[in-house]
Amino acid sequence: MDELLLPEPFSGGLILSYKCNSHCRHCMYACSPRFKGDWISERDAERILVQLADKVRESPLGPDRIGVNYGLHFTGGEPFLNFDLLLKVTEMARGLRIPSTFVETNSFWCINDDVTRDKLTELRDAGLHGILVSVNPFLLEYVPFERTERAVRIGGEVFGENVIVYQTFFYHQFKRLGFRGSLLFDEYLRTAGIEGLSYVELLPMGRACYRLGDLYRKYPAERFFGESCRAELTRPWHIHIDNYGNYIAGYCGGISLGDARDLSSLRKVDLSDKPVLRALVTDLRRLYELGVEEFGYKERKAGYISKCHLCVDVRRHIAQQTDMFKELSPREFYLHLDGE
Repeated sequence: MDELLLPEPFSGGLILSYKCNSHCRHCMYACSPRFKGDWISERDAERILVQLADKVRESPLGPDRIGVNYGLHFTGGEPFLNFDLLLKVTEMARGLRIPSTFVETNSFWCINDDVTRDKLTELRDAGLHGILVSVNPFLLEYVPFERTERAVRIGGEVFGENVIVYQTFFYHQFKRLGFRGSLLFDEYLRTAGIEGLSYVELLPMGRACYRLGDLYRKYPAERFFGESCRAELTRPWHIHIDNYGNYIAGYCGGISLGDARDLSSLRKVDLSDKPVLRALVTDLRRLYELGVEEFGYKERKAGYISKCHLCVDVRRHIAQQTDMFKELSPREFYLHLDGE
């Protein structure tokens, strides 16, 4: 197989930077305060948004309403670390008439009502349609819950119904338990128990494979042989384009399908010079064998929690040995996974 056909994306996010105030245990993109602050340039952002403008689909409720898997969102990292850039790309999206736009945030910046209201109002007036507020016990280690509550409350005042709380289970649980301030994850487990984690979406990929592996049953590598990642890598919804121009599908951090600054070039992805990507769309066994035979990869004795764990662990090992695979990008992703 030397070619991968990609459908046009109809929803997605623009990663302004991987830099974040938090280093969350579950982060799929290995975002961190230690990540370089390589913010997307205004020129690249405009090039990308112009090409997405006629592809992005509005929410079923209309172009001024938002939905997780519709429209366009601005994300990171934490986009509010560079508010001026966030405001600029919002204005670009409005000028291009991109529907159902929203920003994802962890609310660290919501230090008081005035600051929160002023920033959200400025974004709304610049054309942003809504906000997604992240809520989970991993983020709670870094962001006091009262700031999250403030983002939700004032977000509702500014954007009306266009506020998504992700995830609502944790939001209501934290309120019921009367949480204030930040809380270490171990303290959260002692207070709330582990049962609640089974009721929410917790994707076993990225940093979660290493920092949350004890929450999952593990399997030998061969358990995932015969599986491929073709469906994830060709998914047209909720794709991401990062600040380096990498086209990322299926939440697959650290895998670039190509340069999204020229989306037309990605309708057919040439796999002849991308052996890692070719293995992923064929059979995970091939990726495992590539890692073992050419780079001395050794199977984890403890096993793997998912096919994504096997995939990222082999990729991390290869990325530590060589920079010859351009599909393993951004390379800094592999430095912040916390794998031993």
